[in-house]
Amino acid sequence: MKFAVIGGTGLIGSQVVKNLNAAGHEAVPHAQSTGIDVISGQGLDEAVAGADVVVNLTNSPTFDEASPAFFRTSMDNLLAAARKGGVGHFVILSIVGVDQVPELDYYRAKVLQEDVLAAGPVPYSIVRATQFMEFMDAVLSWTADADTVRLPATPIQPIASKDVADAVAEVAAGAPLGGIRNIAGPEVFSLDELGRITLSHKGDGRTVVTDPTAGMFAAVKGDVLTDRDAHLAPTRYADWLS
Repeated sequence: MKFAVIGGTGLIGSQVVKNLNAAGHEAVPHAQSTGIDVISGQGLDEAVAGADVVVNLTNSPTFDEASPAFFRTSMDNLLAAARKGGVGHFVILSIVGVDQVPELDYYRAKVLQEDVLAAGPVPYSIVRATQFMEFMDAVLSWTADADTVRLPATPIQPIASKDVADAVAEVAAGAPLGGIRNIAGPEVFSLDELGRITLSHKGDGRTVVTDPTAGMFAAVKGDVLTDRDAHLAPTRYADWLS
């Protein structure tokens, strides 16, 4: 099969391309660096021409109120190109519990992306993943100073990017789901606990202070970002850290 992987040079996309090609498919990465622009539409018809499957792993450059416009325009352009090119399957990556956190602009934007895809002209699959292990450093940096890191006790079920890429490639190579597949890491932590584990492993002497108002995840109510019934990935956080 031939795959057009849009956003195919990023953290997940590059691994999806590698997985699909290793399985004997032809997966071609596309990104701004290869001459496409999902907002203007430049190069999209050419990128998806002849592809059996489009995997869209592009992401908004910001997490704020500008993100819905990015996903609306990029999805409209990509779906139009996919329809024109006769693509039979369109795959996106989203977030477990994304529709349960309307307080966050970015999460509302991802729900919009899902809705545009589901209402579109191409058979589709949505893979929803829990928070990437690779993002913990960024999460720690949001509310850190010289001595402390403030984090809420939000339940998190971290997943390794390798496991996300494996799942996306598997779904992309299969029949369209016409719906959602949830994937998650094998363990649930509170975010403050995960912060302490991470800093300890790095030999970082800062103290994690539990603060229910700190950072983006303070807006999350309950355990909506976890799913113990999801397809569970194999990589445990301690093994990923090591």
